[in-house]
Amino acid sequence: MPSETPAPAPERRTSSTVGVLVITAGVLAALIAAALTALSAGASYALLGLPDPGPVTQYGLPVVRVVAESGAVVCIGSLLLAAFGIPAMRSGPLAADGYAAVRTASWAAAVWCVGAALMVPFIAADATGRPVGDVLSVDVLFGLVDALEEAKAWALTALIAFVVALVCRVVLSWGWTVMAFALGLVGLFPVIATGHSASGGAHDIATNSLLVHLFAAVLWVGGLVALLAHAARRGAHLPLVARRFSQFALVCWIAMALSGVINSLVRVSPTDLFTSTYGVLLVLKVVGLVALGAFGYFQRRSVVRRLDDGAGAAALLRLGAAEVLIMFATIGVAVALGRTPPPAGGKAVPGRTELLIGYPLDAPPTLFRLLFDMRFDLIYGTFALALAGLYLLGVYRLRKRGDAWPVGRTIAWMCGCATIFMATSSGIGKYAPALFSVHMGQHMLMSMLAPVFLVLAGPTSLALRVFKPAGKTQPPGPREWLLAFVHSPVARVLTNPFVALALFVGSFYALYFSGLFDVALTQHWAHLAMNAHFLLVGYIFYWPVIGIDPAPRPLPSLGKVGLVFASMPFHAFFGIVLMMSQTVIGAAFYRGLDLPWMTDLLADQRLGGGLAWASGEVPLVVVMLALLIQWSRADSRAARRIDRKADADGGADLAAYNEMLRQLAEKDTPRSK
Repeated sequence: MPSETPAPAPERRTSSTVGVLVITAGVLAALIAAALTALSAGASYALLGLPDPGPVTQYGLPVVRVVAESGAVVCIGSLLLAAFGIPAMRSGPLAADGYAAVRTASWAAAVWCVGAALMVPFIAADATGRPVGDVLSVDVLFGLVDALEEAKAWALTALIAFVVALVCRVVLSWGWTVMAFALGLVGLFPVIATGHSASGGAHDIATNSLLVHLFAAVLWVGGLVALLAHAARRGAHLPLVARRFSQFALVCWIAMALSGVINSLVRVSPTDLFTSTYGVLLVLKVVGLVALGAFGYFQRRSVVRRLDDGAGAAALLRLGAAEVLIMFATIGVAVALGRTPPPAGGKAVPGRTELLIGYPLDAPPTLFRLLFDMRFDLIYGTFALALAGLYLLGVYRLRKRGDAWPVGRTIAWMCGCATIFMATSSGIGKYAPALFSVHMGQHMLMSMLAPVFLVLAGPTSLALRVFKPAGKTQPPGPREWLLAFVHSPVARVLTNPFVALALFVGSFYALYFSGLFDVALTQHWAHLAMNAHFLLVGYIFYWPVIGIDPAPRPLPSLGKVGLVFASMPFHAFFGIVLMMSQTVIGAAFYRGLDLPWMTDLLADQRLGGGLAWASGEVPLVVVMLALLIQWSRADSRAARRIDRKADADGGADLAAYNEMLRQLAEKDTPRSK
């Protein structure tokens, strides 16, 4: 038809406008970063006792970092949109709009990879106060990268971005898009773990808050860019996509605001906000964040309503363009902030223990200190509180509409969340990085006790009852995503009894007897990863054994008992090996802490081995008790079904059974002659 022929042209022009917008915003961020870096660049090199490396290194580094971060933002935001914004087809493959977002992510990942790779020589030159051209020889560059953790982090980031770019070129299904999105998020970790927040006093709080801050910022900014690109492509379901992003953006803004305040208080006192370059840049960043929050709250709400009425796409693009410019300007300020040394502010020089774990430990652990000497973990403490709140909200919604939910499951969930909280935010979490015995206690709580409570609470069943089905003619939503994960090949593989057992018990030996634990002790991010691994493998192991939620691979009753008993010898042997060992695991790190009240590291390790050996009995008791209760309830349900059937058919089954017995008796009785 003639009227349909010219339609693609305006769409291409509008789509290209979004590309021009992103490039313009990136250039703006780079100029702001370079200009603001000039305010304190010379002082930074003088403070470190380094010569001035020249303008190419001095101003090229923030520009290249803006390029890398812009690529990461667009890549992860596009994958977020393709995975959870644009509905995929019910048969599994991505819809056309989702595929377009993934293709955008592949190009953005390539930019991210190039920017991260360029950061390696710039970091090497900056750290040594040399022009970047002087470090480009292979021998010099590789030698510097080997000595500089931040250069290694950027090299690893470049590798991850390269893999993401390759995956995005071939991905066609929703499941693989989610995997690419998760891999993109992993690519943000290395740089966070080696920035200035990862060193000095209170670096545990600084790193955790920066982790939350950066993730929220990337998802928010990237998600908005992807939303604008989707609107420019005149993509399907635009009101739904915009509504989903609007709710998600609010959560990201709150997370950014809270984590930003916490991170700032670690580095700057209120009196330094207007008397130091670092403080002034921080104020500029806060102003941008507040403006973005007000912008999004008061403006996008009206735009989303107009989209629901079938209009407002042009207004969304105009509003989003201004918001993207402010967002990227804030990124430029953040890059300059990362290049600016925080003010000393008369703070005392941190001691050796504080430098290594982030805080001092002035007294040995006692039962009272382990329980009540709190140091809130921003990651796992917040995670535990959020899990508890979301579960209670789900129960409230069920009861509000008249549906019942077992109180015992709610109690089990609260106990699991409390276990996570105590393991990470009480004195146990505080002393765990410094004492092997306390770390082992934390390990047991996270892998063998908290998961038992969590699987007994049936969180998936609760979520499936709370989330409304999308309907056959509607795009899939959270309920469909959850079902897709439960029935995915990944879930089926992980819940395979042999895989679950290998992950659960093999982790002990792989972590502590391979030298991996010695390496992980010095890295804060490694402690976060260990706790995540402990909790995840514990949940995977106990889910098919005693979980309320149906597992992808259901086990028979004997299989459940056998799986539990199969794990016991491995735990017992692991604890015995630790108690009998004459070699201290992580000896260099623990000696480096130089704690005056810790003089016998081998005795502390043996205590940790005893905890590992003895604590394996507690989950076994809970598991066996749960299995007995579940079997008893299953028998009761079966008996009630039989009684109901008998009432309905007048006891036909029982009569038939009695008749069969009578006939058998007649056959066995000899006939009288």
